[in-house]
Amino acid sequence: PLKGLANPWSLVFLPNGDMLVTERPGRLRIVRNGAVVATPISGVPAVYAEGLGGLMGLAIHPRFAENGLVYLSYNKAMGGGRHTPALSRGRLQNMALVDVKEIFVADTPGKGPAAGCPIIFGRDGFLYMAVGGANDEIAQRGDSHQGKMLRLRDDGTAAPASPFAGKPGFKPEIYSIGHRNMIGL
Repeated sequence: PLKGLANPWSLVFLPNGDMLVTERPGRLRIVRNGAVVATPISGVPAVYAEGLGGLMGLAIHPRFAENGLVYLSYNKAMGGGRHTPALSRGRLQNMALVDVKEIFVADTPGKGPAAGCPIIFGRDGFLYMAVGGANDEIAQRGDSHQGKMLRLRDDGTAAPASPFAGKPGFKPEIYSIGHRNMIGL
């Protein structure tokens, strides 16, 4: 069994066979040859790690071998005990994420954990991000990101031709509605 990880949440394989793994408390780790590298990767954004929240989703760009881009979803503190899911990307260089930029922040911060926040690049080249934390009718409303699957370009902007694009009262990033907490994709 693999030892040395605290609350591992998401993992991806790199082209060289290494694994990147998120730890919910806010660390990004490398697993190489079946062992956790002792030093975490630096440059990870600050996360709100409480309860089921923290550093969650992880994806690499479809052209990672060319551009080295790593995407992280996490809960971001918004003040007053509130937090919301956010998405950042950075370039992996050795044991550091560099040029890290927050590219999307969900609106309507909640008081409960937005557990899960999985992300994945689809076959269409767009990034899909699940936003949970919807314990009531907010998951059915088009004016909130909570309880939704979002469809984004690789720069965090709304992808074109999503089902709700241009529909009054709906945010352009929304791909599907009516979800509570999505843990995996």
